[in-house]
Amino acid sequence: MATRQQARMAVVSLLYAYDLGNGNTSEHSAEILEEKKIRNKQKDFALGLYEGVMEHIEAIDKAIIEHLKEWDFERLGAIERATLRLATYEILFSGLDSAVVINEAVEITKSFGTEQSPKFINGVLDAIAKDKKV
Repeated sequence: MATRQQARMAVVSLLYAYDLGNGNTSEHSAEILEEKKIRNKQKDFALGLYEGVMEHIEAIDKAIIEHLKEWDFERLGAIERATLRLATYEILFSGLDSAVVINEAVEITKSFGTEQSPKFINGVLDAIAKDKKV
């Protein structure tokens, strides 16, 4: 059985594909998750995350852009952008503890991103989480 972290990694993959212009990712998300062996409760969890991000993508991107320091949103790597979108959704809309969300995002970034990505992701998400509490 897949873990929540594996489900989140699959969602990052879906968001990455979406970001690269695969507009039909939403139509095939359940099939893609099945291929990655994300099933049952974890599949429902992953689909909920993906659909939530897609539903709120404008607000999510706005929050990310507001907290990027000296970075252009469009120049972010697709993996970093996908990870930020997922984690920002969870921070703003899921009610989960921000520290847990940030830790998960950093771990995912260690698997997919560059050497500098975890520190960058942590900084942006920490700023979003602090701003949310105000």
